[in-house]
Amino acid sequence: MRMVLLGPPGAGKGTQANMLSDREQFEHLSTGDILRENVKEVTFIGKKAQSFMEKGELVPDGMVIEMMLEKINSGDKGRGFILDGFPRTLYQAKKLDIELDRLNLPIDLVIYFRTSIDTVIFRLTGRRLCKDCGANYHIVNMPPREKGLCDKCGGELYLRKDDNKETIEKRLEVYNTQTKELIDYYGAKGILKEVSGDLEADKVYEKLKDILKKE
Repeated sequence: MRMVLLGPPGAGKGTQANMLSDREQFEHLSTGDILRENVKEVTFIGKKAQSFMEKGELVPDGMVIEMMLEKINSGDKGRGFILDGFPRTLYQAKKLDIELDRLNLPIDLVIYFRTSIDTVIFRLTGRRLCKDCGANYHIVNMPPREKGLCDKCGGELYLRKDDNKETIEKRLEVYNTQTKELIDYYGAKGILKEVSGDLEADKVYEKLKDILKKE
């Protein structure tokens, strides 16, 4: 099974992808993680992408596609995968389909997490990431055992520069403008399913399990 998870930042895509990866053995491919890896390693494309990310703007299609396809090609092609945060545009979706058809690895299922703006702002402004291992926390929903420190490695937790209300609202505006085209595109293919991203993580996961069983 090869899946795409669609939804605005803070919809819970990463949480659900991690749960599916741990429990169902899917490979989790996150655009955000891949972008941050390139920024952290100060690659040529990472330096260019960083300027867009810090302003709350989407990284251009060409950069995202190049990084994502490289990751897919270097992975275990016989294992199911989850694309988290990609594609974000209709161009990306069509380009992805072309490249995956060449590999005989078409997308089987697309899940859209419909999520309210209040939920997104609450989740992202409360999100904290580990500087060392990248582990994800939330100051209310999933706090670390010791304030400001990662449970896994003891690294310092930080708030991303773009996780502030003003930047989040700008990101959502851009995202929502492009999302309708993706929903229409995958809906026409007959592979689109929808769940509420406002639900608690365990409830969303149960709904995803039901969808996977039917598929």
